[in-house]
Amino acid sequence: MLDLKYWKQDVPAGIVVFLVALPLCMGIALASGAPLISGLIAGMIGGVVVGFFSGSPLSVSGPAAGLYVIVLGAITELGFDVFLTAVVLAGALQFAFGVAKAGFISHYFPASVIRGMLAAIGLLLIFKQIPHLIGVDSDAFGEMQFQQADGHNTFDFLFYAFQNPHWGAVVIGGVIIAQLWLWETSLIKQNRFLKGVPGALVAVLLGVGLNEWFASAWREGYLEGIHMVQLPNIPEEGGWLNVLRYPDLSGLTQLATYKVALTIAIVASLETLLSLEAVDKLDVLKRQSPRDQELRAQGIGNMISGLIGGLPMTAVIVRSSANIAAGGRTKVSAIFHGLLLITAVSFFPKLLMHIPVTALSAILIIVGFKLTKPALFVSQWKLGVNQFYPFIITILAIVLTDLLVGIGIGLCAGIFFVIRAQNKKSFELTKNPRANEEGLEITIQLDKHVSFLNKAELLDILESAPDNSKITIDGRVNESMDHDVEEVIHSFSDRAEDKKIELELTGMND
Repeated sequence: MLDLKYWKQDVPAGIVVFLVALPLCMGIALASGAPLISGLIAGMIGGVVVGFFSGSPLSVSGPAAGLYVIVLGAITELGFDVFLTAVVLAGALQFAFGVAKAGFISHYFPASVIRGMLAAIGLLLIFKQIPHLIGVDSDAFGEMQFQQADGHNTFDFLFYAFQNPHWGAVVIGGVIIAQLWLWETSLIKQNRFLKGVPGALVAVLLGVGLNEWFASAWREGYLEGIHMVQLPNIPEEGGWLNVLRYPDLSGLTQLATYKVALTIAIVASLETLLSLEAVDKLDVLKRQSPRDQELRAQGIGNMISGLIGGLPMTAVIVRSSANIAAGGRTKVSAIFHGLLLITAVSFFPKLLMHIPVTALSAILIIVGFKLTKPALFVSQWKLGVNQFYPFIITILAIVLTDLLVGIGIGLCAGIFFVIRAQNKKSFELTKNPRANEEGLEITIQLDKHVSFLNKAELLDILESAPDNSKITIDGRVNESMDHDVEEVIHSFSDRAEDKKIELELTGMND
C-alpha cells in the first residue's frame, strides 16, 4: 500500500524529479546508441513499476549512465531487438538474485574498484559525447571500445569531429556547458529561487531558445534534422501499440545474448545496491531500504522494460538525491514522476522534438565530469596506495578494454593489495550477557590491518546486535583500516542510538 500522508511533500518532489529525469532519459539513450523513446520508456517503468515494488522510500530508478557502456556495445553487436531479449534475461537474473538474498554481494566489492568503474564511465561519456556536442551527429561513434574494429581508436574520431564541427551546435553546447557549470556555484545555490530549479531543465530550455533564435538571426547556425531529438509522435502513430519495440527471441540461440544479460544483471545490481546505500545515508528519517526486495523490484522493471522496447535501468543517485533535496518522503514521488513522463511523451512529443542533440550532450558531459572530477583522484590518493592503485588500474583497464574486463582487472588489483597488506583475520570478537541488563556486551578487538574483506562480517555483527547492547570497538593496536570499514563504523555510529545501542570507540581517532 502507498503511504499518502506525505502527498503534499511527495507531489512537488515528483515534479522536480520529472524535470531532472526527462533530459537524462533521452540523453542516456542517445549515449547508448538506442532510440530516444527507449530511454523514456525505462524512465516510466523505473518510476511507476519499480517505484511500486521497491521497498525504498526515496530511491528513484531509470536508465543509468553506468550502463551505457554495456548497452552501446551490446546494441552494436546484437542489434536492438535481440538486445531487448538480453534485457529481459537480465531482469530475470536480478529477480533471482533478490530471491536468493544476494543483496549482501555489494559488500564484497572494494569501494576503490567501484569508484574507478564510475570514473572510467565518466571519461568515456565525455569522449563519446564531444562529437555530438559540436554537431557531428553521424553514427560513426557507436563503438565503445578504445581500439575499434576498423583500426581507428576513440581519439581518431575525436580528431575527425573537431575538423567537421557545426558552429551552431558549438555555440549552443558551449553556452549550456557554461550554464551548467554556473548552476554548481554558490551564486546559484545561495539564491532562494534558482537553487530549486533543475540545471538540466534550464539547459534544455536554453538550447531550444537559442536554436529558435538562430532560425531568424543566424540561419547557418540553425539546427534541424539529425541534429534534433527524434521521437515517435505517439498520437499521430496511432498510439503506443504502434510505437513499442519487442524482443527478438531468436537471440536465445546466441551465446552473446547470455553474456550481455549476465553483464547487465551484475553491473545493474551493483549500481543499484551502491545507490541504495548512498540514498539511505541521505535520508533524514534514517530508514534502511531492504536490498533483496530492491533487486526483485529492479528485476521486474527490467523484464517489463525489455519486453516493450525500453533500456535497462538501475536505482540512480542523481534522481534520488534530487528527490531528497526537493523534500520527497515516500515512494509516491517516484511513482508520480513516472506518471508525468508517460503524460509528456503521450501527449506532447512535438515539444520534445524541439530539443537540440547538443543540449543533451552538454548535460551528459557534465554528468561524466561529476563521475570523474579531479577531486575524486585527490581523495583516492589521500586514502593511500591500497585504495589508489586499484582505483587507477580499474580506470585504465576499462578505458583501454571494456567494462567487464576492466572490472575484473580492477578486482584482481584490489585483491592483490589486500593480500599484500594482510593474510590473517583482522579482529577478535567476544560476546557476553550484560550484567543486570538486557542485551549483550560485545567487544570487537581490531588487529593491525583491517581490509574491505572484513566489511561484510563486521557489518553483520553490528546489525545483528540486539537492542540495549553495548558494543566496544577497540582500535588501540590498529595501524591501518580500509576506508570501506571506516564507512561501516561511521554509518552504524549514526544509527546506534535509534537501536538503543551504546557504542564505544576505544583508541580510534576521529
